[in-house]
Amino acid sequence: MVRANGAVSLRELARVVQTSEVTVRRDVRALEAEGLLDRRHGGAVLPGGFSREPGYPQKTHLSAAEKSAIADLAAGLVEEGDAVVVGAGTTTQELARRLARVPGLTVVTNSLLVAQALAHANRVEVVMTGGTLRGSNYALVGSGAEQSLHGLRVTKAFVSGSGLTAERGLSTTNMLSASVDRALVQSAAEVIILADHTKLGADSMFQTVPTENITRLVTDEHATADDATARELDALADCGVQIDLAPLGAPPPGDTPVHGTGSGPVHHTQPGPPVRRAVPPPPGAAPLPGQRRPGAHGGPGGPGGTLPARLAELGLPRAR
Repeated sequence: MVRANGAVSLRELARVVQTSEVTVRRDVRALEAEGLLDRRHGGAVLPGGFSREPGYPQKTHLSAAEKSAIADLAAGLVEEGDAVVVGAGTTTQELARRLARVPGLTVVTNSLLVAQALAHANRVEVVMTGGTLRGSNYALVGSGAEQSLHGLRVTKAFVSGSGLTAERGLSTTNMLSASVDRALVQSAAEVIILADHTKLGADSMFQTVPTENITRLVTDEHATADDATARELDALADCGVQIDLAPLGAPPPGDTPVHGTGSGPVHHTQPGPPVRRAVPPPPGAAPLPGQRRPGAHGGPGGPGGTLPARLAELGLPRAR
């Protein structure tokens, strides 16, 4: 499966072979020892240091539930009348399907799949870039795409990639895609990364968005289930990135989703403008705008705290 797709998640492997993730993790560790693949947080990739990008048909089956949950939460961040840019990818395609219900929205995109998802949305204006079609992900790339974005200004940019680390930020495997994504995010006041837990800690060849330019990360709740990905979240938060965790499955009784997103409590890591919350946060779940960011100056989760203590303070699941 790794040879065919370039990357695969442990959850998907466990589903396909009908066994537990514990068993899959053990076998992946053995395969890595033989040099047949490289382990990544929550999955595995082809050996060689950098992950290779799988094609679109393979991507649609990777972490499908996680991508859907991320798209649900991210859609709640878009207001009526907003102007946004949406990059190429299967997660952004899921987001576009939900944005079709937001009235007065303007969406600028270089993705044919995003445009197709919005094609029949009567109250959404879709603006496409120029450029050359890259068939592997149905995206427009090249100088034509970049030039069409010159002088553009929007409220938010939603982009995804192949990997995300606190040290390097968002990265991707293709130089042309990275160049267009950089032009997309330069046009936005807020840069929002959509990345499931398998992307955390993974690195690819071409940097797209440095960490200091990322406003917010929307990922899934499985990111806290592994010590390595939880540490990566902690490092991103310490860099000033706001972290939103999308719950999987039905929300607990009493939760009130926004825009029907089913989103759960949100972890905000720095003061900023009011943020749309999916549900009222539990006591001590996250700082409100204007409060000190956790992890700063030796606070909980910082130099004087531990990761479990910080997760408990934020109301997030303890790393398993």
